[in-house]
Amino acid sequence: MMKSKPSSTELATKMNKNSPQEWPEPIVRVQSLSKICKDSIPERYIKPLSDRPSIITSSDDDANNLPIIDLGGLYGGDPDTRASTLRQISKACHDWGFFQVVNHGVSHDLMDLARETWRQFFHLPMEVKQKYSNSPKTYEGYGSRLGVEKGANLDWSDYYYLHYLPLSMKDCNKWPHVAPSCREVFDEYGKELVKLCGKLIKVMSINLGLEEEYLENAFGGEDIGACLRVCFYPKCPQPELTLGLSSHSDPGGITLLLSDEHVYGLQVRKSNNWITVKPAPHAFIVNIGDQIQVLSNAIYKSVEHRVIVNSDKERVSLAFFYNPKSDIPIEPAKELVKPNRPALYTAMTFDQYRLFIRLRGPCGKSQVESLKSPR
Repeated sequence: MMKSKPSSTELATKMNKNSPQEWPEPIVRVQSLSKICKDSIPERYIKPLSDRPSIITSSDDDANNLPIIDLGGLYGGDPDTRASTLRQISKACHDWGFFQVVNHGVSHDLMDLARETWRQFFHLPMEVKQKYSNSPKTYEGYGSRLGVEKGANLDWSDYYYLHYLPLSMKDCNKWPHVAPSCREVFDEYGKELVKLCGKLIKVMSINLGLEEEYLENAFGGEDIGACLRVCFYPKCPQPELTLGLSSHSDPGGITLLLSDEHVYGLQVRKSNNWITVKPAPHAFIVNIGDQIQVLSNAIYKSVEHRVIVNSDKERVSLAFFYNPKSDIPIEPAKELVKPNRPALYTAMTFDQYRLFIRLRGPCGKSQVESLKSPR
C-alpha cells in the first residue's frame, strides 16, 4: 500500500523542528575566490549542463525587455491615464510576472546612495565584514550561501540580509557599524519602498477584482514584513559555467529590485527562454512572489528568474521584499475561488513557507508547487 504524501503543513512543521542553527561546512567568501581564481572556478560552483547560461540563448531584442510602466499616471488626476496605467500593470502581471516602474516617487539620489553605500561595504577588509557573518537560522547578516545541504552546488555571489519590518525583528546591531550612513540610508530607503509597495499591492487588488485593501489586509495591514538582501556578484573567470543566483521564484509577496544600471545580470524565464533584463535608468524592477500567486489562486504567477555573472565587472543589486506578517495563514482569496476554479493551494503561514528555501536553497518553483492542494 502506497504511503500518502505528507501535507505542506506537516513538512513545514517538521522543518521548523529541525531549523538549522549553523552552516554544514565552513563558509567560503566568493569575493575572496574571485581574487585567487584567475582562470577557473572550483567544481562546487560549476552548474549542471542544463543550467549553464552558455547553452540557453537570451534575447537582446528590446521588444523582449520587461514592460516599463510610468506610475505618474496613477495619481495625476486624469481618470483615462489612471485606467491605462492599471491596464498596463494588469497585463504585465499576467504576461510576465515582472515589470519596471519609473516616476515611482522614490528619490533618484536616494537610490544611487543606497546602492553605492552597500558597494562600499563589500569592499571593506574581509576581517571587518566577517564580524557580521550570518547563520541559517535567520540569514540576517553577511552570507555566501542559501540552503544547508552539505556538499551542495553553490552560487557565485555573496550577500547581506537585513530585516526592516516588523519593528520587533529590526535589529540595528546586525546593520554594519563601520558605515554609519548605511543605517541612515537604509532606514530612509526602506521607508520609501514600503510606501511604494503599498501602492502597488492596492493596484494588484483592484486589478484582481478585489477590494483595494484586500491584499494589504491579507498581508497583515500595517503589520507586514519587509527585508532587504543586497547581492554582490564578484568577477568570475568562467561565467559560462556558473550562476550568481540559481533559478527560483521569490517566496514572499512583492519584490522591488534596484539593479546595477551598468552591468546586466538578471534573467527572467519567459516561454522557456531566458530574457536578459535591461534596467531602465532609476527604475525599480517589480516581481510577483509566491504569496501573491497563492492569494490570487494563480491568476498572477510568480516567475522563475536567475542571475548571470561577468568576467570583467562586479555587480551590486538590492532586492527589497514586501511580505505577509509571518504568522498569518496565506490561502487563495475566497472571491477568486469558483466552481470551475477551486482553491489550488492549502493554507500556510509565511514563517512556515520560507523554511523551504532556507533548507533547500533556490530551486525553481518547487516550493510553491509543493503547496498545491491534492486533487
